[in-house]
Amino acid sequence: MSKFQYVIAKTPGKSYVEGLTTSNLGKPDYEKLLVQHKAYVEALKKCGVEVTLLSASEEFPDSTFVEDTAVLTSGFAVVTNPGAESRNGEIVEIESALKDFYKKFHYIKSPGTLDGGDILQADNKFYIGISERTNEEGARQLKEILEGEGFEATIIPLQKFFHLKTGIAYLGNNKMVVAGEFVDHPAFESYDKIIITNEDEYSANCIRVNEYVIIPEGYSETKRKINEAGYETIELDMSEVRKQDGGLSCLSLRF
Repeated sequence: MSKFQYVIAKTPGKSYVEGLTTSNLGKPDYEKLLVQHKAYVEALKKCGVEVTLLSASEEFPDSTFVEDTAVLTSGFAVVTNPGAESRNGEIVEIESALKDFYKKFHYIKSPGTLDGGDILQADNKFYIGISERTNEEGARQLKEILEGEGFEATIIPLQKFFHLKTGIAYLGNNKMVVAGEFVDHPAFESYDKIIITNEDEYSANCIRVNEYVIIPEGYSETKRKINEAGYETIELDMSEVRKQDGGLSCLSLRF
């Protein structure tokens, strides 16, 4: 698993509390969210990356979830076409920010829709989830782009999860964190699985950043399993992010 050098994150705006959600966990506390987001950025820096922190955009309540706007590899960037209409405008700022790092760009074009939260890279393979936000045409376009660049790509229709990465994470060394519908999914049978129970499902959305795996706070079994697999963990309180259907991976673009 290659080392990450850079991360793009984005400060949440006050409008965040009015953003899209299906969670029924209540309205986020904006001040608490800012504290949690700052801790997230500090954790990333501890992992040895250089963080570009974009300013808040009040016109886009969900734009702190930058992961959905792009799919990044070492050689090129794919600018997505987010599946929620209210989020389409977010890609303009992200493309501009990525031009400081990339020269080669691909684009997902309508009628294709694609959220980066539905894309998982495991070494030379990509998994593309079809969800409420990523449709078959968007998945097909990305598969074609990736295969044209020498990667393998597998499309996986989701049964229950909101995004593909809601229930899965790749830690490198052939180790895959899996929950729910992915535990017995044939696409992942070749990996050494770290299985997350249904009650701890939220913690399956974790991120490996160089020498650390960042996990949500409050999941002692997940922490134990990842530690036993040989990884050092950083725990972060994600309560206000979770209220808007967000997880650890959603808050950054790592490359």
